[in-house]
Order: sequence, then C-alpha cells, then structure tokens
Amino acid sequence: MSQTELHQLSVAELAAQLRAKQVSATEAAQHFLARAKQHQNLGAFVAINEDATLAQAKAADALIAEGKGGKLAGVPIAHKDIFVTKDFPTTAASKMLEGYQSPFDATVVRKLAKSGVVTLGKLNCDEFAMGGANENSAVAPVGFDAAQPVRNPWNNERVPGGSSGGSAAAVAARLAPAVTGTDTGGSIRQPASFCGITGIKPTYGRASRYGMIAFASSLDQAGPMGRSAEDCALLLSEMCGPDLDRDSTSLDYPAEDFAARLGDSIEGLRIGVPAEFFGEGLSDDVRAAVDAALKEYEKLGAKLVPVSLPRTELSVPVYYILAPAEASSNLSRFDGVKFGHRAAKYEDLNDMYKKTRAEGFGDEVKRRIMIGAYVLSEGYYDAYYLQAQKIRRMIADDFQAAFKDCDVIAGAAAPTTAWAIGGKADPVSNYLADIFTLPASLAGLPGLSLPAGFGDGGMPVGLQLIGNYFSEAKLLNAAHRFQQATDFHLKSPAGI
Repeated sequence: MSQTELHQLSVAELAAQLRAKQVSATEAAQHFLARAKQHQNLGAFVAINEDATLAQAKAADALIAEGKGGKLAGVPIAHKDIFVTKDFPTTAASKMLEGYQSPFDATVVRKLAKSGVVTLGKLNCDEFAMGGANENSAVAPVGFDAAQPVRNPWNNERVPGGSSGGSAAAVAARLAPAVTGTDTGGSIRQPASFCGITGIKPTYGRASRYGMIAFASSLDQAGPMGRSAEDCALLLSEMCGPDLDRDSTSLDYPAEDFAARLGDSIEGLRIGVPAEFFGEGLSDDVRAAVDAALKEYEKLGAKLVPVSLPRTELSVPVYYILAPAEASSNLSRFDGVKFGHRAAKYEDLNDMYKKTRAEGFGDEVKRRIMIGAYVLSEGYYDAYYLQAQKIRRMIADDFQAAFKDCDVIAGAAAPTTAWAIGGKADPVSNYLADIFTLPASLAGLPGLSLPAGFGDGGMPVGLQLIGNYFSEAKLLNAAHRFQQATDFHLKSPAGI
C-alpha cells in the first residue's frame, strides 16, 4: 500500500500491516506527522514533538522486529491535552498551565504506551474540558500565534463539538487513526457525533483518572475515539483496568478484551427508545437520521422497545450545579503558588491569588467556578447542591427501571448537527445542547456515539447507545454490527 493511503486504514488494518512488516512504525509516524502539518488550519494539535514521536516509533519497530510488540505496536495516536505527558507539554488548553511539562505520564497514556502505540502529539480542547464547541481553548494551536477555535473538517465554518473537539477533528480529518478523549457530560459522544466518528465513554471508574486533569471528579472519564467501533474496542481494551494505588475513583474491575465479542449476533437485542429523547428540541434532520438508523437495527434482528426516562430535562440543571461545584474545588489548586501561571505584579499574597486566577482562567472557567462556589456556599448548599445530588440518584434509578425492559437505550447524541462557529454565544444555549448525553454521565453509565447518517448541509449525525454498567462490549458489538451493514463510518470530509 502506498504511503498516501496509510491514513485511510483503520487501527486494526494498520496494526496488521505493522505486524506483517508491510509498513514500519517510523513510516507511519512520519506520514501522520506530515498530515498534521498539512491540515494545521483545523487547529486540532496544540503540541507536537517530532523527536519524541520518532523515538517511540523506532522503539516500536524494534519490538515488532523481535516479535514482542502488542496488538497496537507502532500504531500512531494522539492524546487530548487533558492527560499529562512526559514528552509533551500539558496545558488543559489554558493559560494557567502554559508551558507546563509533567514529570510523569497519566495512567491511560502509560497503559497505551505499554501496548506499543506511538504518540503523535497533544490535541486541542475546551479549557479544562469545559465547553461543548471547542471555542474556549486559550492556547495557540500548532501553526498559529494565538488561540483559535478548532474547526470541523466537514465544514471549516462549523464547530467540531467539545470539549474533545481537537480529538474528534483529528480522527475525522485522518490526522490520527484514533485518539483519546474525556467525557464529563458528553465530551466524547457529542464531538464524535458532530465529526462523524465513533467514540465511547466507559462506565465511570473503568479507566483510571490518574494524570487526567480534573474538571468534575465524580463525572470525568477517559475513553477512545476512532473511525469505527472496532478501533475503539482495541484502544479501550488497553485503557481500562484497576489503578487502585493511584486513583481513588478507579474500580476494582478487571480489564477486558472488548474486541472479542465483535460480530456476535444482535438478533433479539432489545433497544429502548425513550420518548424524552424524541421530543421538542430535536431537529427534523437529526430525527430522520436516527429513525433510519433504528430501522436498520430492526433489519438486523433487534427489537425496538418504548421506555421512559422521565427526568431527562432535569439532567441539565442537575449537571450544571454538580459539575461547577466540583470544578470550583478542583481548580482551587491553580493559585500561582506551586506551578502554572503567576501574575507578574501583585502587592500581597491575596492580590497574587486574585490577579493570577483572573489572568489565567478564561471566561467559561471563571463562570463555572463562580457558579460552583455559589451553590456550595452557606445558605445555598441544601437548596441547590444537596437537591441536585438527590435528583442525580433518581436519574440513575430511572435508567435501572428502563433496563428491566431493554438491553441498550438509543437516541440522538445531540439535538442538532454542528452549529456555526460563534453561533451559540449564549452559554445557556450551549448547555442545553448536552441534554441527551448528560443523563448517562450523571448515572455513571457507558455511552457510545456512532455515525448514523447526515443532516442538513451534509453534516454528520450521531446515534447514541447507552448501556447498563459494564456493558461496553455489548455497546461496541451493537455499533460494530450496524457498521458492518452501513458505510457512514467510512465517509470522510471532502479534501481530506
């Protein structure tokens, strides 16, 4: 296969060619580094270190030559700039961490490196993973002198979704075969939908949060993003597993080969269809694509079952109380004392705190810190935070009631396709766009988005599948069988 076609290979196909020595890890790394440079107008990458990447590729080639490489040996991937890395700077797309170099790798990064993957660089995101459009990044992407919004490869005037927008854009534009992302309230699934790729958020606690810069500790979860369910299954198998010594939120649940069950029959699979996911607010073009996808599942032998998630609308206010509350606590460590940005001029310690945080944080981060501090303050804790926690439990109970009648739950990943850059200046309109992804996040359930067609303007539409706890293999298989019957996941933007 010619070098020009390498970027069209899936993770599984590229891994097979690497093992067969039809292409070297070094050649693959060089090819994708060249593509990142060629398409840097998208603003997907915020850090590239060619020397480090090629050194990793050379090491992977040596392992492959000795017959010791793992399943993913030599496969180039890139990491969201939320995971700390030794060989690349980590900023969380914030001025607060500009130039920060971690002395260690995040567990997810370390586990993937152990499998033999080669790191291409770090990917743009919303600052501290706070946003749904990737317009909140405060650092300059590779090739730019100032911060820029990431652009959707399907239409450069539209957002890629967020907060893992750089990750989604990189896969859609074939700048990397697969990438890592993080999902707090939908930040893997929504950008996967907007960019026409596949992404999965596993059960909360399955992938270690150690070395993943915290936004909301009870919600943040790492996951893979790739072109297909098979690619995501291969990465997720390496990412998951207990990390009890480092991460107090890690589950003592064994790692799993999520690719082992791909291809299982889905005859008789009960797909729950909640009325609340198909009500007012769902655009006609997205509804049409989702309806067609559900009919395809019926052709494959699945059964559609009506279910109810009555507190879906409450997920938005609940999330935007709980997540900011946790963010206000987590981000208190960025005060200019130990690491990160420090104001150049200040009169005393208190003045340094104020000026450092005023200069270092962007508007959306400040907004969420203030909301969080408010709902946790005396006199408001019981009225807001405590009530939100109670409703969160009710939302989780709604899912358990639904799963008595179905195996997975399906609906749109987002109410609309990607909007124009700057098209949602009002923060609340951005928040409302998360309504279909937030419930699963609040319940800690696994959720997946897969390409299900196209809406107005030829923009991708994602179908969301939600499973019960530890049902990642079932979700990935359901997505895989759909992708065997359709070609939406094989489509790529024009000029890519």
